[in-house]
Amino acid sequence: MFFLKKKEIPLNEIFTNDFTDIHSHLLPGIDDGAKDMENSIQLIEKMSSYGINNFVTTPHVLGDVYPNSSELILKKAEEVKGELVKRGCDNIEFRAAAEYMMDEKFVERLANDDVLTLKDNYILVEMSYFNAPYNLFDILFEIQLKGYKPVLAHPERYNFYHKDFQMYYKLKKAGCVFQLNLLSLTEQYGKGVQKITNKLLEEGLYDFVGTDTHHMNHLRLLSKIGEKKTIRKIENLIKKNYMFR
Repeated sequence: MFFLKKKEIPLNEIFTNDFTDIHSHLLPGIDDGAKDMENSIQLIEKMSSYGINNFVTTPHVLGDVYPNSSELILKKAEEVKGELVKRGCDNIEFRAAAEYMMDEKFVERLANDDVLTLKDNYILVEMSYFNAPYNLFDILFEIQLKGYKPVLAHPERYNFYHKDFQMYYKLKKAGCVFQLNLLSLTEQYGKGVQKITNKLLEEGLYDFVGTDTHHMNHLRLLSKIGEKKTIRKIENLIKKNYMFR
C-alpha cells in the first residue's frame, strides 16, 4: 500500500480513495470548527489534496454549548454538499453524523432514537477532558441496549485514565471501540497524550482513526504523520476506516 523506501510519505499515498475520515468539524458556524462556508470548503479542499475525499463530518452535540439538532446538522451538510457541487468538487463524498458528549441530554436523545450514526449502528461519543461521567458504564450499556455501537473519540486525550491504563481494557470490555486522533501521533496535545497513544497502539486497542480537523493549523500539523515509522503503526487502522465508505 505504501512506498516505505521513502523517509517521509506524502499523505496522498497514505490516504487512498477508500479511506473515510470519520471525525471532523467541517460544518459552517455550528461548533468550534469551520467558521463559515468559505472556511468549510477551504478545509475540505486542503484535506482532498492530502487524498482524503470521503467524509463523515461530526459536529459537536454538547449540552447547551452546542445544542445542535439532527435536523440542523443534516441541513448544514446539504448546504456544504451543494457548495461542493457548485465548485465542481465531484470527487468528494460528504455526509454528516455527530460527536455526542455523553451527558444527560444525550441520554434523552438516545431514548428517542434521535442520533446520527457514522454508518449502520456506529455512534461517535466523547467525554469531558476533566472527568468521566459518573454513570459512564450505564450510558454505554444503554447505547448498546438501543442497538448502537459506541465509538469513543480520542481515548488517548482523557488524561484521567493515563495513570489507570486498565480502564481502557474495561472500556473495551464494556463494548467501546476506540477512535485514534491522528494528531495525537504528534505533540499537538502534549507529550503525555503522544506517549499513551503509542501504548494504546502497542496494545492493539484502537479500531479506527480520524483527523478531528477543526481548522487549518490542524491540517498543517497532520502532514507530520508521514514518517515511515509512524505509518507502520497505523497502516492497518487506516484500512479499517474503509468500511465507512
